[in-house]
Amino acid sequence: MRKLIVLFVLVTLFVACDNSRVFEKNYEIKNQTWETGHRLKFEVDITDTISNYNFLLNLRNNEAYPYSNFYFFFHTYFPNGKIAKDTIQCVLADPTGKWFGSQAGDIIDNQILFKYKTQFPMAGKYYFEVEQAMREEKLPSILDVGLRIEYFKQ
Repeated sequence: MRKLIVLFVLVTLFVACDNSRVFEKNYEIKNQTWETGHRLKFEVDITDTISNYNFLLNLRNNEAYPYSNFYFFFHTYFPNGKIAKDTIQCVLADPTGKWFGSQAGDIIDNQILFKYKTQFPMAGKYYFEVEQAMREEKLPSILDVGLRIEYFKQ
């Protein structure tokens, strides 16, 4: 019982310390293969249109990932029904093949900033979709993908 209480307190402190996070959700990629057309969906309710935000892609791959970069489509569905689509490139390794993310064994964790100091134009429910855009029907060695939205801090 004492161990459970200590664990609960530690988890609560850990979550409370991340006060810049507005939203974060990650998906495990089935069979570590991200198929073309499989969109990961995120729903975010925004009330603060004054603050600035950063958008980050959480990407976990293993060393067998065959590329040094990653392209993805980012779809935004606004509360007023408008839609926007961006194509974004992330560089995952340097020219020598050294991974940029934090590595534990053969797993590389990346948190890639792709929208910086952005304001939401209106309050309401936003829907975001992330879709791999690597021109490979079945992209191998992708373990998890997620979206993080956090307050911009100077």
